[in-house]
Amino acid sequence: MGITKPTFLSRLVIVLAFFCAVSASAQNAPVTISVDANLNRRPIQPNIYGVAHATTAQLNDLNSPLTRNGGNNTTRYNWQLNADNRANDWYFESIAEPSAVAGERGDTFIANAKAANAQAMLTLPMIDWVAKLGVNRSKLASFSIAKYGAQSGNDGQWFADAGNGVWTNGQYVTGNDPNDANVPSNSTLQQSWAEHLVNRWGTNSNGGLRYYLLDNEPSIWHATHRDVHPVGATMDEIKNKIIDFAGKIKLVDPSALVVGPEEWGWSGYTLSGYDQQYGSLHGWSTLPDRNNHGGWDYLPWLLDQLRQNNLATGKRLLDIFTVHFYPQGGEFSNDTSSAMQLRRNRSTRSLWDANYIDESWINDHVQLVPRLKSWVNSYYPGTLTGITEYNWGAENHINGATAQADIYGILGREGLDMAARWTTPDPSTPTYKAMKMYRNYDGNRSAFGDVNVAASGPNPDNISVFAAERSADGALTIMAISKYLFGTTPATINLSNFPHNGSAQVWQLTAVNAINHLSDVSFIGASFNFTLPAQSITLFVLPAASGNQSPVAVLSAQPISGIAPLNVSFDGSGSTDADGSVVSYAWDFGDGASAFGAAANHSYSAAGSFLARLTVTDNQGASNSATTTILVNADIPSAPSNLTATAVSRTQIDLSWSDTAANESGFKIERCAGATCTNFAQVGTVGANVKNFSNPGLKRNTSYRYRVRAYNGSGDSAYSAIVSAKTPR
Repeated sequence: MGITKPTFLSRLVIVLAFFCAVSASAQNAPVTISVDANLNRRPIQPNIYGVAHATTAQLNDLNSPLTRNGGNNTTRYNWQLNADNRANDWYFESIAEPSAVAGERGDTFIANAKAANAQAMLTLPMIDWVAKLGVNRSKLASFSIAKYGAQSGNDGQWFADAGNGVWTNGQYVTGNDPNDANVPSNSTLQQSWAEHLVNRWGTNSNGGLRYYLLDNEPSIWHATHRDVHPVGATMDEIKNKIIDFAGKIKLVDPSALVVGPEEWGWSGYTLSGYDQQYGSLHGWSTLPDRNNHGGWDYLPWLLDQLRQNNLATGKRLLDIFTVHFYPQGGEFSNDTSSAMQLRRNRSTRSLWDANYIDESWINDHVQLVPRLKSWVNSYYPGTLTGITEYNWGAENHINGATAQADIYGILGREGLDMAARWTTPDPSTPTYKAMKMYRNYDGNRSAFGDVNVAASGPNPDNISVFAAERSADGALTIMAISKYLFGTTPATINLSNFPHNGSAQVWQLTAVNAINHLSDVSFIGASFNFTLPAQSITLFVLPAASGNQSPVAVLSAQPISGIAPLNVSFDGSGSTDADGSVVSYAWDFGDGASAFGAAANHSYSAAGSFLARLTVTDNQGASNSATTTILVNADIPSAPSNLTATAVSRTQIDLSWSDTAANESGFKIERCAGATCTNFAQVGTVGANVKNFSNPGLKRNTSYRYRVRAYNGSGDSAYSAIVSAKTPR
C-alpha cells in the first residue's frame, strides 16, 4: 500500500501549531517587584471606582460608591416632561420616558444608587434648549423630512420622518427651527429641578443628591447638538454658564458639590468649541477665540476665571474639575488583534507617564492625571479632579480586563479624586470581573487597600504592579497585572517595612474568566516567589503580623503646589492603628519648621520643593511615617500693558510697553506678518525691567503685529494686547 506524503500546506500547519504551542507555554524573563509600605503613602479615594448607569445589583456586586447619569441625551433632558432629545446619537429625536411623572428619571436613578449605598451623579443641562413632546407624549424630530426635505439617513424602523440632518448631497441641514422638537431652557428652569430634588431627597448635607454635573461635553455641542447649537461654544459662553447655573444650584443647596466642565477629550482641553469648529473648517493656523483670550488654553483659562470669580464673590462654584478621556488609537473598540492588544497595553501610560508620547493623532505628552492636578494647583487650588468618562474597550476580552485593572491602579496611585467608567460592563465579562478584583474579590466586599504605598516593577507595558494597605485590618494588598500575551512570568516580590506573618492569600483572574482563590503562599523573610500567567490579574493579600502593629500614617495636604507665599493645610486625621490608637502626630514641613497635632497649617514663604513628613506614634510606642512633596513657585509675573509699535524706518519697527510686574526675569516678543495674521513666532527677548525692543530687518510696505509677555522661572504671563504697525514704502 502506498504512503501519502504530507503536502507543503499540511507541513506548514504542523509547524505553526508547534510554534503556537511553544509560544503559549513559553516562559518570559523573571521579574522583580518591590513593595515598600513606608514610601509614597497617600489615601486612595474610593470614588475612583465609579461607574455609569449601573443597576442596584451591579453597584452592590462591584461595591462601587459612585454611579453617573450622563451621556449626550442628558444635555437635553426636560425634567418637567421627563423626556430628552437623543441628538446626534439617534436622529435628533425627542423621546419620552415611559413615566409622565416630572423628574422621574432622576428620582429613580437616585433611588437605585441609594439602595446600594452609592452616590448618584446627575447631569444638569446648560444648553439653551431641552426636549419637547408631541400629542400624547409622541416623538418629535429636529430634522423632519416632511419639513426639510430628503436626507441621507432616517429612523426608518421607528420614526421615518426623523432625518439625520444631512441632505442627500452630503451637506448639513441648516436653518432648522429648534422649536420643532425643543423648548427654550435656562438656569431658572434647571433651578426648579434642583428644588424638586432637594424637596424629594433633601440637601447633600442631609443625605440628598451630592453631585450635580454641569452638562456634557459642551465644546462639541456644535456637532452632537447641532440642531440647537450649530455654532461652537466660546470660552466666555461656558464660563458664564458655569457661573450662572452653578450659582443657582448652590442657591438651592449650598452643600451640593458641582462637577464640571465634563469636556470630551484632548482637543476639548485646550480649544473651545468655537475654535475646534473654526479650525476644522478654516485650518488650525488661526484660532480666533484663543487669540481673543491672550493665547490661553481653554481649560486653564476657565479654571483661572472661576478662581477670580471665587475671590471676587467669596463663593466657590466649582468643586470638582472633570474631563472625559478615550484613547484615540482604536483601543476603544472590540479589536483584539495582537497589535491592538499591545497598543492597549501601552496606551494607559497616557494617564500618567510624562515621557510617553500618545501614539494616536494626539502625538503629545498627555500625562492626564498629573496634568489635571497641575492645572488645578496652578489656577484654582483646592478644586478636586476627576475623569468622569473613559473606556479602553475590549470588555469581552481579557485584554480589556487587564487594561481596566491597570487603570484602577494608576488612578489610585496618581491621586485622582473621582472617576466613572463608561458604562458598566456586563457581569459576565472579564472587564467586570477585573473591577471586582479591586472592590469585591471574595464576594464579601473585601477590597484592594485604601492607602497607596510604593510598588515598582519591570516595564509596565508587560507587568504593572500596585500596592496599598487596607485601613480596616492593616493588610497589605498587591495587584500584579501581567499584560504579556503569551508565556508565564516568574516573579520575586520583595517587601519592605511591612510586618507580615509569612503568608499571602492569592486571588486571580485569567482568560478562563473566573476569579479564583488559589492556595496561600507561605514564605520566610522579606520576599516570596510566584509565577504570573499570561494576561492575568493576581491579587496578593498579606495579613499584618500578630502582636503590636505599627500605625498607618495617612497624610493629606491642600494645596500641594502654588505660588509663594503658599499656605498649606495638612491633615493626618485619616491615620489609623488596627490594634490600638494613634497618640501623637509630629509634622516636619521640610523647610525647618515643625508642628504637632492631627492637623496643622503652614505657610511656605520661599520658592522650592519641600518634602513634608508626618510621623504618627501609637499607644504602644510603634511609629510610622508618610510624606508628600510641596512645590512652591515664585509668582508668575503680570502681563505688560500699554504696548505700542512705531515704524521708525522702511525696515524697522520699535516697540515700547509698561512693566506691570516686579518679579519678571525678562520679556518675550512675538511677531507675525500681515494685517490679520495670527501665526505669531518669538523674535526676541529682553531682560528684566527693559521696556522697549527694536525689530530691524523687516520688509518694506508690510504690516506686522506684535505681542509681548513677561516670564520668570514659574512660567509666562498672559500676553499683552496685540498692536500693529506698517513699514513705509
